[in-house]
Amino acid sequence: MKRNIVIAAVTAAALIGGGTATALATTGDDQGPARQAANTKLSDDGNRDDQDDRDDRDDAAKVPSSDVTAPEAIASALKHTSGTVVSAELDDEDDSDKVAWKVDVLSGDNTWHSVSVDPSSGKVLGSQTDDEDDTAQVRASLKGSSVTAEEAAKAAAGKGVVTSVGLDEDGKDKSWEAETRTSGGAEQDWKIDLASGKVTADRSDAQDDDTDDADDQD
Repeated sequence: MKRNIVIAAVTAAALIGGGTATALATTGDDQGPARQAANTKLSDDGNRDDQDDRDDRDDAAKVPSSDVTAPEAIASALKHTSGTVVSAELDDEDDSDKVAWKVDVLSGDNTWHSVSVDPSSGKVLGSQTDDEDDTAQVRASLKGSSVTAEEAAKAAAGKGVVTSVGLDEDGKDKSWEAETRTSGGAEQDWKIDLASGKVTADRSDAQDDDTDDADDQD
């Protein structure tokens, strides 16, 4: 009899509190002792906020850092492998915890080389050849260009720490694209003119941000 009363009381408390409860009872007979435990369900909003905070901290911890700048990494890669640098990015090496500059170089014989550069010393860690099917498009996009990837990185450095630079060969207006990061961790994309080296904010990036904000509000 007492066990039934205990379970009924805990169930009623759970319904009133809007949470969940589990009642545990042990008894040898109607006169035996009873034990109970109630667990209140945390709100979904509270859990989501906590998870978002953890994700933000994790993202901040994953932001790569480098003593070697993008122009320095490009220069080092070109000393190792001559050709035209098409992109350079500071990223996790092969999805590991080791961070390195990845510099893509298109050599004179149209062979693609991916050169890894140490972000602390600027030393070349290794190089491998890659197969790319857009060689002709890259050559055409860079034809008549007077601004190299190294120069584009130097130009974008006035906006923050350059974490990547690469050729944007899509669309009508060809340009270099660079991503920078401020000391506070804010990221921004920039376009660098292939002829003049003029740096402008990437409008498509800003439009994407506006679209995301509108979707969040909906």
